[in-house]
Amino acid sequence: MGGVHLVTDRTYLRHETPPDHPERPQRLTAISEALDQSGLRDALTEVAEAAPVDRDLLEAVHRPEYVAEIARMARLGGGMLDPDTFVGADSSDVALRAAGGAVAAAVAVAEGRAASAFALVRPPGHHALPDRAMGFCLFNNAAVAAVAARDRAGMRRILLLDWDVHHGNGTQAIFWRDPTVLYLSMHQENWYPYTGAGEEVGAGEGEGFTLNVPLPAETGDEGYRLVFEEVVVPLAGAFAPDLLLISAGYDAHFADPLSGMLVTAGGFRTMTELAVDAAGRGGGRLAAVLEGGYDLPGLSTSVVATLEVLTRRQARTAFPVHRFTEVSYPLIRERIRRVRSVALEYWRI
Repeated sequence: MGGVHLVTDRTYLRHETPPDHPERPQRLTAISEALDQSGLRDALTEVAEAAPVDRDLLEAVHRPEYVAEIARMARLGGGMLDPDTFVGADSSDVALRAAGGAVAAAVAVAEGRAASAFALVRPPGHHALPDRAMGFCLFNNAAVAAVAARDRAGMRRILLLDWDVHHGNGTQAIFWRDPTVLYLSMHQENWYPYTGAGEEVGAGEGEGFTLNVPLPAETGDEGYRLVFEEVVVPLAGAFAPDLLLISAGYDAHFADPLSGMLVTAGGFRTMTELAVDAAGRGGGRLAAVLEGGYDLPGLSTSVVATLEVLTRRQARTAFPVHRFTEVSYPLIRERIRRVRSVALEYWRI
């Protein structure tokens, strides 16, 4: 089996957003600079160009008329799709390549050409619905990657773990009735996009294949660790995924301007270690796709922390140690108890 694939593409920098927009090209340049300083690049196999996603894969997730509308807006010079989400002249091509990069990462792992993979893409994707953009997202990169891993690489059971601080309402909607993809989201409760309640579990054949873990503001490293130990890892043991695919948002970082959480880079390292454990309860295959994260130092150090785990190497750069007073332990335990009680209706965890 190959090493760790890092999928990047300078094309991703061409998705321009309005001044002061949090989802900006500098997110990827900050990660690249942090990787240069970390000394981890020589442990990575870099895929430096991502092909546009195949249209059949994209249209398995998004309606053809929506895909055409994004292309039409780009041709006309772009504009705002909603108060948060922008299309520029190059954005349609960039979004096609972002979905293509996510597919490349997932399929490389599914086919055994990589031990693990990380697709550093933008724009992010997990809010994108079949027929609508929202929350900075144009196409749902992780959902398209899951479909590719299933339909092209034979992954019959995919655990799509979303640790972005915002609920992935688009991903949930796409797989709402689908028993081949188990969507598990941990996110800040009562926060944009105001979906992802614990009672939202899917429907039809997909009932029980959506599970949500809404967490109170000021949850930090210890709270997230408990969720992994008591929900994520046991659920992976029950589901035995062929592939664990992470919607890897880093906006739960304590410095992020768009959340109220307290996770540190070290916390993301622990989350990645436990995600590797979860993947090992099935086929041992893991791929990650970048979602949010808008404080540049917090984002870049947290991505490096994730890649430390995947490469089994220690970065040259030391991360500052931050200690916070998190939300009360009994409150976290109560949220976990609620989630486990829902999950136990469908899974032996």
